[in-house]
Amino acid sequence: MLRNGLFPLLILILFTGRQVSAQGNNATLRGKVTDLDGNPMELVNISIKDSPLGTTSNREGTYLLRIPARREVTVVASSLGYKTEEKVFRAISEESIIWDIKLTISNKELLEVTVNETRKNGGNLTRIDAKLIESLPDAGTGGVEALLKTLPGVSSNNELSSQYSVRGGNFDENLVYVNGIEIYRPFLIRSGQQEGLSFINSDMVSSIEFSAGGFDAKYGDKMSSVLDIKYRKPYDFKGSASLSLLGATAHFEDRTLNGKLSHITGIRYKSNRYMLGSLDEQGEYDPRFVDLQTFISFEVSDKVDFSFLGNITQNQYRFIPQTRETTFGTWDAPLNTTIYFEGNEIDDFTTYLGAFSADFHPNNNLNLKFTASAYYAREQETYDILGEYYLNELERDMSKEEFGDSILNLGVGTFINHARNYLDARVISFSHKGAYNSERHLINWGAKINIETIDDKINEWNYRDSTGYSLPYSPINVYLHNTINGKAKIHSNRITLFLQDTYNIPFDKGDLYLTGGIRAQYWDFNNELIISPRASINYYPEWENNVAFRLSAGMYHQPPFYKELKDRSGNINYDSKAQRSYQVVLGSDYIFTAWDRPFMLSAEAYYKNMQRIIPYQVDNVRIRYLSDQEAKGYATGIDMKVNGEFVSGLQSWASLSFMRTMEDVIGDGHGWIPRPTDQWMNFSLFFQDYLPGNPSYKLHMSAFFGTRLPTGPPNSERYQDIFRMPPYRRIDMGFSKVLISPGNKSRNALLSHIEDLAISLEVFNLLNINNTVSYFWVSSNWGDMFAVPNYLTSRKFNLKLSIKF
Repeated sequence: MLRNGLFPLLILILFTGRQVSAQGNNATLRGKVTDLDGNPMELVNISIKDSPLGTTSNREGTYLLRIPARREVTVVASSLGYKTEEKVFRAISEESIIWDIKLTISNKELLEVTVNETRKNGGNLTRIDAKLIESLPDAGTGGVEALLKTLPGVSSNNELSSQYSVRGGNFDENLVYVNGIEIYRPFLIRSGQQEGLSFINSDMVSSIEFSAGGFDAKYGDKMSSVLDIKYRKPYDFKGSASLSLLGATAHFEDRTLNGKLSHITGIRYKSNRYMLGSLDEQGEYDPRFVDLQTFISFEVSDKVDFSFLGNITQNQYRFIPQTRETTFGTWDAPLNTTIYFEGNEIDDFTTYLGAFSADFHPNNNLNLKFTASAYYAREQETYDILGEYYLNELERDMSKEEFGDSILNLGVGTFINHARNYLDARVISFSHKGAYNSERHLINWGAKINIETIDDKINEWNYRDSTGYSLPYSPINVYLHNTINGKAKIHSNRITLFLQDTYNIPFDKGDLYLTGGIRAQYWDFNNELIISPRASINYYPEWENNVAFRLSAGMYHQPPFYKELKDRSGNINYDSKAQRSYQVVLGSDYIFTAWDRPFMLSAEAYYKNMQRIIPYQVDNVRIRYLSDQEAKGYATGIDMKVNGEFVSGLQSWASLSFMRTMEDVIGDGHGWIPRPTDQWMNFSLFFQDYLPGNPSYKLHMSAFFGTRLPTGPPNSERYQDIFRMPPYRRIDMGFSKVLISPGNKSRNALLSHIEDLAISLEVFNLLNINNTVSYFWVSSNWGDMFAVPNYLTSRKFNLKLSIKF
């Protein structure tokens, strides 16, 4: 209870105390941003040069920025496709300064489609500032995904994994695109310890857009969310590097041949051995994760350019377990489990991706893109682990010398876990996307052919022995507790088409946009044709207060890829059909001013009616589908977010979500039960602060609270998964100091080329809470089952050095 009480108290202190300390050291800069024709410009970045402080213009083009007083500061206004404007200010304390900005179009940027800046055709996508990735304390899961987990509707109960669930969906229901290329996640990963690096390299990211539901027809066939990442095209030589206890990164970017050829290349190395050392399961951890990515662009002419996106990733996980000791239970019944291990685990996940694109844009209104890509994954999971466990009751009387020691043995047992799992996956794709922009219409279309090959061999079993008897018990034979054995080689083809139009409806009381589209996909594996119509409407009324409304509805199919075809015994269901979801999302944004700074309150209510869904069970991050069963279900809830400058010049936000998701497995006779992602409340926070008068000292914090998720015994029926895990509670905090900046360069010759040098101290799991990700089930001497929690990482410190040049 004390820790739960500290959580809101800490937030209250940060939000209220900080406002008092900042008074008297700043001035206010305000104004309006327009183009040369006098049209207001939205989402223009206005920031202090060589400083993390900044803001963006609103729908009316107006902005407000708090700047340091009593010294010279340079303010920069920038927007993609426009020339950057700069101006120097020297203000007195609490002075109010007006700076109206006019931006002119620059030919330096080449956009895929030049769209009228006043058109608001992305109403169901959230745009996230890529610069914020640098500010987030991250336990090594991947900066973009760590930032997503702080958004409303997004939840995760595992800091070791980059996976996330959205509005009641599972990890496999999320679309991820990088430069228009769909990204696949590994198939055999079963725990966050194995997962390694996320595909997205944060050093290369230019823009981030995310939708938690109700997304347009131009995005693919999954039921929960879409993450759209763009890597940037550089315009001069730059680079960066970082080094920490969790690994190292480096990236380089440059442009040559009179600006026609550009590249950005990044390499990453990660080892979470330091984090894994805090787990209850002790042993020799040897995880090694390496990744190399490059994005190359070549402009043949003003109308034609080529690009290539390449990636090689090798995630290796080696583990020799030795011992494990876990204390759990309640004050009235404290328990302890001790396990002694023999054996080891060796996993290898290697992926390759190459995508070649050709863009043809004969004029500013038309863009044609052709892409050929190939994806290959080779995965191997092998282990033989013997464990001998002892389940004991602990003395709880604090007056006795034996307090905390074992006083009664409840169970003794042995288990053997064995796996030889191998999977090769190949996906070759050919696609075309086009866009045409007229005065009131923006038309998008596309076609794609996937050639998919899966070669899977799985051999997995475990043996259980409790007090001398193998489980399941037989007086004659020795039986394995569970076996999965199967081979499959699948070769199939998918054809996908979509057509979408965004119409700017003539309306004299605001801006009104209607987007309608349809998707179609045919898969020859099961000869299924699916049609997915989708529509949305966005309204921006001309009210005194800045308010926006949006409504979207549509069908969202999710055809099986491979994992959904397999049952728990490893058999393939050749009759499996696409899961189907009918979705309605109603949302609104309200922009207001507090503490003389801009804020936005967003809210979305949604309802999903799901049919032909495949039930599944979750163990850590592994999803086991019950492909021989079918269910119907629903998810409904409301997401809320308030974001703005809680501290002047720095973006922060708080997210709150309420949700209910249930399913009814057809024919099991047990009615409606919670889905594995049923979490009635989820709260997250992303907060930034700096030392008043010296923004080179910064604080970054992320906080999470998620209510109890359902779970159940291993290999149980789906209706038995109604036991609830404890809530997930975690605070990560980082403190950084900028040592060198463009405005404060070192005079040392060796350091003169460094643009930015910063050192940071990160504290993971600040409150040192034992969060549970799954359970290890053991049997007592009299046959009762006990759920031993698999705890996540405890409090750890990380020192990080970052350089930009």
